[in-house]
Amino acid sequence: MCGRYILTATPEELAALFGYIDGEWFPPRHNIAPTQPIAIVRQVEGARRFALVRWGLVPGWVEDPRKFSLLINARAEGVATKPSFKSAYKYRRCLIPASGFYEWRRVAGGAKQPYLMRRPDHAPFAFAGLWESWMGKDGSEIDSACIITTDANRLLAPIHDRMPVILHPQDYAAWLDARDNPPGAVEPLLRPAADDLLEAIPVSTRVNKAENDDPGLLEPLEQTLL
Repeated sequence: MCGRYILTATPEELAALFGYIDGEWFPPRHNIAPTQPIAIVRQVEGARRFALVRWGLVPGWVEDPRKFSLLINARAEGVATKPSFKSAYKYRRCLIPASGFYEWRRVAGGAKQPYLMRRPDHAPFAFAGLWESWMGKDGSEIDSACIITTDANRLLAPIHDRMPVILHPQDYAAWLDARDNPPGAVEPLLRPAADDLLEAIPVSTRVNKAENDDPGLLEPLEQTLL
């Protein structure tokens, strides 16, 4: 699964990469956790729009989000058929900008060592995501999203067996355009990233606590654990 990630690119860098028309400002984030607001890019009336939504998908048919399981990830293998995801996969796909993500490897003694997975050039990229808009009987609304995951690539496999789907920029348009690209057309995009796209950096266990959100979390440990 993907349970923590970072977004340190500037709003200007993201607008240039994703081509959305909004001029939103947001601070760098070094430890984004479930239920927190996350940035997404979705297509609305043919234009790419930026939005902040809750991390944790709430399907429209849910009666009470407080009693519903937190869906931060959707497995690529079942995204087209699972009731919680199939409607969003068909009609409401999004890009989730990221600069990297964390994963944990079990080491001697049962402890878990966190790793930061990011591009060697530190450039931002996009997870494949799904979004939903839930409305309660009292008129309350929740816009939410989740990250699609797939099998780990060769780099990540020694750390964890799953990884987020990372889309190529040339596939952004097809992923967002659900009208002209039904689920069958985008299914081939739900694959592991190339083995050389990312690097794995052991980092401090401070990342385990969601309240820690500072640049120091990205500092590599001196020892090499892979």
